[in-house]
Amino acid sequence: MGDLTDGDAAGLARALTRLLEDTRYRVVGGGGSPLVERVTGHVGVRLADLPNVAVSRPAWQHVNLHLGMQAYLRAYTPEAEWFGVAGAHRAHEDLVGLLAGAEQHGMYRLGAVDYATAAAGPDRTVEVVDLGFVATAAPDGSPVVVGLRGGLQMGPEPTCELRVLAADRATAGAVRDEVERLASEHDVYRGAVLTFDINEHYGNELVSFLPRPDLASTDVVLPDGVLEVIERHVVRSATRTERLLAAGQHLKRGLLLHGAPGTGKTHTVRYLLGRLRGWTVVILSGRALRLLAQATTLVRRLQPAVLVIEDVDLIAEDRGTYQSSPLLFELLNRIDGVDADADVTFLLTTNRAAELERALVDRPGRVDLAVEVPLPDAAARERLLRLYARGLALDEQHVAEVVAATEGVTASFIRELVRRAVLHTLDAEDGGGPDGRALPAALAELSGERSALTRALLGGGAATPSGPRETRRGFSAVAGAPQPGLAP
Repeated sequence: MGDLTDGDAAGLARALTRLLEDTRYRVVGGGGSPLVERVTGHVGVRLADLPNVAVSRPAWQHVNLHLGMQAYLRAYTPEAEWFGVAGAHRAHEDLVGLLAGAEQHGMYRLGAVDYATAAAGPDRTVEVVDLGFVATAAPDGSPVVVGLRGGLQMGPEPTCELRVLAADRATAGAVRDEVERLASEHDVYRGAVLTFDINEHYGNELVSFLPRPDLASTDVVLPDGVLEVIERHVVRSATRTERLLAAGQHLKRGLLLHGAPGTGKTHTVRYLLGRLRGWTVVILSGRALRLLAQATTLVRRLQPAVLVIEDVDLIAEDRGTYQSSPLLFELLNRIDGVDADADVTFLLTTNRAAELERALVDRPGRVDLAVEVPLPDAAARERLLRLYARGLALDEQHVAEVVAATEGVTASFIRELVRRAVLHTLDAEDGGGPDGRALPAALAELSGERSALTRALLGGGAATPSGPRETRRGFSAVAGAPQPGLAP
């Protein structure tokens, strides 16, 4: 022993310590923790030496990670069963932290699986594993354990986590890659109409589903040829996409719809979304504009896709007049950052085209088509009147009088005019059904002095020269029954 150096002694001590730890592990398993033993006993490696790889996503991607994991289990170990974790303060630990706490301090123990409900469509929900582990196998048959949890609050935004534990990192990485591939294959957001905000009904932060609008071209009243120009720019078949690429032409495009409030920009967008069946649509408006980065990433991944930005003037006012917003630079960078061959359309609306940032509207590749949605002329007002009064008995003289008396009004004004006429007939005591007999009375009511502000809000020709500022309504009407005609 006299020839033993300090280095040799230290090495021997480490070897003996490791031997004792290995012996203890083989005898009592995971430090006496049934939870840890369930993991280490399957993989065959003690927790301290267990490699793992993780996938961390925003909380709204939890449903996709769950579906990807379920598809993986069906393919490789259909008999596998999830097991859970019991113990206080679980919400503040990631999956490895839970196992470490169970082994070292006995804080957590084997328990039931936690489940949650997540939205998977406008009228569909799925039950997802909120906290649990499952013993399964890698594609090559090696034993692995996968953990999944949602609602992990480790930073400013909640996240979800999937973690793969295996005897070596390569095996864990292979499982992770396959789960991610399957999650993409089963992505519930692909081909859906989405709005970025907070879905209070499901508690699903940031992303909510909307039913896809279903409108006919006859429901959209625009000057002759305008709708055709818009459709040619936005709506395209897969065959035409392939032919464009073969011809070396770019796919990415930008469309700006501009015009006074209430003329039908949002309604035109709804019609386009109905035509783009199978396309992913993300809608941003109001406070959700700060989520531009997440929305752009999503449409790039789930193309063909459309990113709708309502009232873009709120973030893109001319820098020569207004203090610029960081969101403007974010918008410009995100549009520029999408590859030309990406099948992504940026669809913008504004009430104030003249005040838009020149860098947004002048540079090709950001916006390459701007279309005005004008106030309806006499022919359009008659079409709108008959559209909104569809199914009602109309007096032709009344129609002519209304058309002549409504020069300069918006489609919103005409829709409200028809609604009030129907209410007048329903309130009458003659027992008749709704019809258009009361159009003159409704027009007189809306033309009275007491209705001046109402006319201004509806775009009834009594606004100031600059026009009233459009009240924020967004796409809320999409979620209800489709409304015919031009909506604000």
